[in-house]
Amino acid sequence: MRGTIKKAIGDTVQDLIRRGVKTSFSEKELKELGIIIPEVEINAKDIQEIREKIKLSQSVFAKVLNVSSSSIKQWEQGKRTPSGSTKVLLELLRKNPNILKYRIESSAQTNQT
Repeated sequence: MRGTIKKAIGDTVQDLIRRGVKTSFSEKELKELGIIIPEVEINAKDIQEIREKIKLSQSVFAKVLNVSSSSIKQWEQGKRTPSGSTKVLLELLRKNPNILKYRIESSAQTNQT
């Protein structure tokens, strides 16, 4: 019984988080409720596919992500891997390729004025 209550609470908390309800659970508390924040798994092929899907050159993609062109080249060649928030951003781009489109449009509008 105790396990099922814990699971029900965990499911409820996870649903609240997904719906954007502000919570103040620590990582330890979330783990105890069975809620795991998974690591972002992304490889060289994934990065290249993301970039090609949004139809950007390596240099423009680098500018949009605010990283060097060299980083993009090395990621796509598998020589290096992105870390931290860049991995999360790439994961978001994989799910929604248009999420950073505003950065290109904003830049074009700025150059016209």
